[in-house]
Amino acid sequence: MKPRADGFAFRVLCTDGAARRSVLRTPHGDVDLPTFMPVGTQGSVKALAPDEVASTGARIVLGNTYHLWLRPGEDVVARHGGLHGFTKWPHAMLTDSGGFQAFSLNTREKLVRPSEDGFRFKSHLDGSPRFLSPEIAVQVQAKIGADIQMQLDVCPPGDSPRDVVEAAVKQTTRWAKRAVATPRGRQQALFGIVQGACFEDLRLAHAAELAELPFDGLALGGFSVGEPKDKMFATIEAVAPKLDAERPRYLMGVGTPEDLLACVGFGVDMFDCVLPTRNARNGQALTRDGKIIIKNSKHASDDSPLDASCTCACCAAGYSRAYLRHLYLAGEILVLRLLSLHNLHFYGELMAGARAAIEAGNYAAFARAALDRMKRESDTVEPASPQ
Repeated sequence: MKPRADGFAFRVLCTDGAARRSVLRTPHGDVDLPTFMPVGTQGSVKALAPDEVASTGARIVLGNTYHLWLRPGEDVVARHGGLHGFTKWPHAMLTDSGGFQAFSLNTREKLVRPSEDGFRFKSHLDGSPRFLSPEIAVQVQAKIGADIQMQLDVCPPGDSPRDVVEAAVKQTTRWAKRAVATPRGRQQALFGIVQGACFEDLRLAHAAELAELPFDGLALGGFSVGEPKDKMFATIEAVAPKLDAERPRYLMGVGTPEDLLACVGFGVDMFDCVLPTRNARNGQALTRDGKIIIKNSKHASDDSPLDASCTCACCAAGYSRAYLRHLYLAGEILVLRLLSLHNLHFYGELMAGARAAIEAGNYAAFARAALDRMKRESDTVEPASPQ
């Protein structure tokens, strides 16, 4: 492996077309790639304890700099041993820069003013004025102490005109240079973020610019922000394989099972998304045979587990669909935990299967078969009962 930040290295083990089987070494252990990172926005993957998250196969989780900075504050996190000590998660961690949340959570109320220096905004918690610059983003993430931190970037909406996207790309590059010049933790890696919306030429040019900077990895940001999915896939397929082959490739915030299978085939190594845990809290289970909407009446007397071939704690214990439906309709918290465990386990097994298929040289067939099977039996939302 080629060492970069202390304790950090990356090595591609084999490829199958553009798909890559690789290993990311961090100070908190190796991460097999491609992988999915569960989202722990507030320092917790919602409803689950760290050992439960690890039981799904996850060896890296994502924390949200914006939320942790505002509450409880980076100094509190630092005093408790950084995010690893604070949360008791023993494996690798990545934190985003906080810029997307600073902008998106405040735009509706016009509480944010982006400038060349950074974002000026008001806290969504108490209205206090805040300022986030490329340097502050690095400094805050250094105190939070995750293994990988992200640069501050500018993410325009997916339907933005070309001139707006060009300006965002140029500003992200300027901020990238400021980020790499800012001291950070000795054992922290820093990833750059490629922007450019669905303009392939802008994406490729920006990727080439960022490849000249000493980033430890490169991410594709600014997808799944309103653009049509076919355009998103076409752009990722064109750009991802051309990112520096000696650095990990991370696709930010994109994460349906179909997205993951397609984009692994395009050469992406790392993913994150709130979908598996958010959908679980809304009563949706993801299985090899499609999605299950647990409140649907068809499950009222169903003794079968969510997925008979699944080894997650929910399915292995034999909890029936009927019981899970009862818990959901009764408002019992247990069902949110069980569905969250199941969905993250499903994602973990999907990525493990992808890694094995790349090693065997049959990734395209694996992805096609997995997608076909997921279309078999998906629930649809039942119409509301008449009052």
